[in-house]
Amino acid sequence: MPQIAQIDATFASQLFWLIVTFGLIFTVIGLGMVPKISGAVELRDKRISDDLEGAERARAAADETEEAYRAKTEANRAEALKVTQAAKEASARDAETKVKAADAETHDKVAAAEARIRAAADASLADIEAVAADAAQDMVARLSGAKVTKAEAVKAVKAELANG
Repeated sequence: MPQIAQIDATFASQLFWLIVTFGLIFTVIGLGMVPKISGAVELRDKRISDDLEGAERARAAADETEEAYRAKTEANRAEALKVTQAAKEASARDAETKVKAADAETHDKVAAAEARIRAAADASLADIEAVAADAAQDMVARLSGAKVTKAEAVKAVKAELANG
């Protein structure tokens, strides 16, 4: 075969060009492109780590802000509770004062009304005694024909009302 016979003559030159081609490829890729790719990877890694650190700082700041917000909210809630409690107590004292004043006013009105009722009852009783004494005087005079004085009739009516 003629191709096998030519191997000795072309083998050295093909090996030479193979080494030159691979050397050129190694030089272009290995020395030119790999450092650029490595630099880009390192830059990307640095940017990622910086972003992660920034995110961690932002999270810590957010946690501090949230804690301050919660503390302020609790303080405001406690203050509001104190204010409402004080308002309730003041309202209760006010209501109690008003109730006592109204109770005293009502008591005075009731006492005045009872006094008027007693006076009216006493006046009515006096009128009843006077009418009863007049009636007793007339009855005694009509029934027995005896004369009874006004004082005796009043005394008899009072004694009967006291017993009955």
